[in-house]
Amino acid sequence: MLGNGIIRSNGQLWAHQRKIIAPEFFMDKVKGMVGLMVESTVPLLKKWEAAIDAKGGLATEINVDDDFRSFSADVIARACFGSSYVKGKQIFSKLRTMRTTITKQGFLFGHNSSRFLPNNKKVSTLEREVELLIWETVNQRQQECLDKSSGQKDLMQLILESAVNDASVAPQKFIVDNCKNIYFAGHESTAITASWCLMLLALHPEWQSHIRQEVAKVFTNGLPDADSISRLKMVTMVIQETMRLYPAGAFVTREALEETRIGNILVPKGVCMWTVIPTLHRDPDIWGPDANEFKPERFINGVSKACKSPQGYIPFGLGTRLCLGKNFAMVQLKVLLALIVSKFTFSLSPSYRHSPVFRMLVEPEHGVYIQIQKL
Repeated sequence: MLGNGIIRSNGQLWAHQRKIIAPEFFMDKVKGMVGLMVESTVPLLKKWEAAIDAKGGLATEINVDDDFRSFSADVIARACFGSSYVKGKQIFSKLRTMRTTITKQGFLFGHNSSRFLPNNKKVSTLEREVELLIWETVNQRQQECLDKSSGQKDLMQLILESAVNDASVAPQKFIVDNCKNIYFAGHESTAITASWCLMLLALHPEWQSHIRQEVAKVFTNGLPDADSISRLKMVTMVIQETMRLYPAGAFVTREALEETRIGNILVPKGVCMWTVIPTLHRDPDIWGPDANEFKPERFINGVSKACKSPQGYIPFGLGTRLCLGKNFAMVQLKVLLALIVSKFTFSLSPSYRHSPVFRMLVEPEHGVYIQIQKL
């Protein structure tokens, strides 16, 4: 699924990949992407407006999940790769099919043997198709680089150059693995978090009002820019609380490379430790007796004041392996939520069935359905 890209690699290979990828997601660069994030949101807003108009302006039921996937796919493709949206959409669709096929096998902790994979042939076929599509995109990007010289290089160009110049890695595998990692992490997790955000806001209309009031004060001409996006405190609190209750990543895993003591526990060398993030995020000893309630105001003074230990909140991981796309994901979610809430009011549809399910990421099993109206 992910090969040996930035998410799964260790040691020198991981450090090498991080050196290439991390600078592309520093906040100064992410702020420069706000405009394209707004442009990627516009088709979604128009689609929903058209659906409401078709119902004569009455409340309309919408399944948000596919629209959020299309939005995040568009953003990640345009921001990092300059690839065509159509080819990017094909890659995302096949990666999603591969992910759901793998996670239907009924195993959790990742057996490598093919005997645990009844649909191993289907997975292998999808893997080849994904790699072919990514390589076609890479070749297209190489041609674009040749056709027009630019002083500013995007992420795809940097990965290409690194793969070609580093004799210690196989260029095609290096490029394909990292593209899969970035597509997967930058696309799926953000779209799923956006769906959970809409579900919780639909249940708590008072927070829709808080966001609406904030957007009216902060945005010039009703649209976000690099400066205003950082002043969206209410939006940030809602996203943080959503990721506390429904973190896209279910686990943080670590292997003890030597015998290690954690508190009173002695961890032998070679043992893998799994931290279950949803359990940690709902622990009453860390968050208080209201740990299972949606209360964004707990983050009003930041993460350090929201719980007894800031290490108890890890939607993006922690330490040196902190998610490289944290800034990118947060800004993307702020743009999307602020524009949706400023144009629509919505409630949860009777069609919605609450069933969080683990499929490598924690997602709504039956999708998120809302009843939506224009303001």
